[in-house]
Amino acid sequence: MSAFERYLSLWVVLCIVVGISLGHLMPGFFVAVSGAEIAKVNLPIAVLIWLMIIPMLLKIDFTAMRKVTEHARGVGVTLFINWAVKPFSMALLGTLLIGHVFAPMLPADQIQSYIAGLILLAAAPCTAMVFVWSNLVGGEPHYTLGQVALNDVLMVFLFAPLVGLLLGVASITVPWETLLLSVALYIVAPVIIAQVWRRALLNIGSAAFTRALSRLQPLSLIALLATLILLFAFQGEQIVAQPAVIAILAVPILIQVYFNAGLAYWLSRRFGVAWCVAAPAALIGASNFFELAVAAAISLFGVNSGAALATVVGVLVEVPVMLSVVKIVQMSRGWYESRDPDKAKSVEIHS
Repeated sequence: MSAFERYLSLWVVLCIVVGISLGHLMPGFFVAVSGAEIAKVNLPIAVLIWLMIIPMLLKIDFTAMRKVTEHARGVGVTLFINWAVKPFSMALLGTLLIGHVFAPMLPADQIQSYIAGLILLAAAPCTAMVFVWSNLVGGEPHYTLGQVALNDVLMVFLFAPLVGLLLGVASITVPWETLLLSVALYIVAPVIIAQVWRRALLNIGSAAFTRALSRLQPLSLIALLATLILLFAFQGEQIVAQPAVIAILAVPILIQVYFNAGLAYWLSRRFGVAWCVAAPAALIGASNFFELAVAAAISLFGVNSGAALATVVGVLVEVPVMLSVVKIVQMSRGWYESRDPDKAKSVEIHS
């Protein structure tokens, strides 16, 4: 992980300050930017989000899906967490905490929108950043690559129906046309473009591919930060009026991350999954594709919505929380492998 990525949360905090300040200094400019829409798609934000997503998708090798059967139990655990637990548990947490426990402390007209943003965040399993987390714990690279590729394919087919179902259960109106447009615009099209571009670069040579990735990665993060500045500029007055909103929205996200990571890790141990697979499985189960969540929230509910703000809070907590999960799974390796006497002895010898 580069220094820039390691301190992503610090840059996000700076973007909050810069965005809110600019929103107060140049309100007319940001009103004009927020109104630059076609079919409910904000054009400046759409361009920035493509700059975020495509470089990350460029790393994905879909041929790695052929190897997922080599780690079937680990894949099964992660799929269960990503698609059967995480979105539904977040819908429950959002409804309970945001809709009831903290409701008196939040603007009443944004509560449903906050819940919607949390659901969008949980319904998008992490892709590119997982490579960073897996590398930090020494995870099995073929499992990680295959699982991420599989998640990307599943998102094309499951993201819209799952979001539609959970928003409907939460009594939030689902604009299906906009939701499907978001899937096409922020999942299908970027995946196709990234894979065509990837193949073209690899045909030139692996060195060309590596150079392209090294040049695009900073661009992707800069686009993310620029998007955050715009979002906080749009919502600056609301945040200044109620600064506790960000802390409140972070509560269900934090609970969600540790719950899903712990459940994935425990299930992996119960099913006898090797630690080198269980560690990235816990990380994949806990983290989110926040770039997609931000894009979908903006498309569905607008740049000034509580949903957009909720997904941005996900970006704010992602790095420090995931680094803490990395540390936890590293420190617990002895416990994880203690059920297997041979592995336990190996851990003792090497330590």
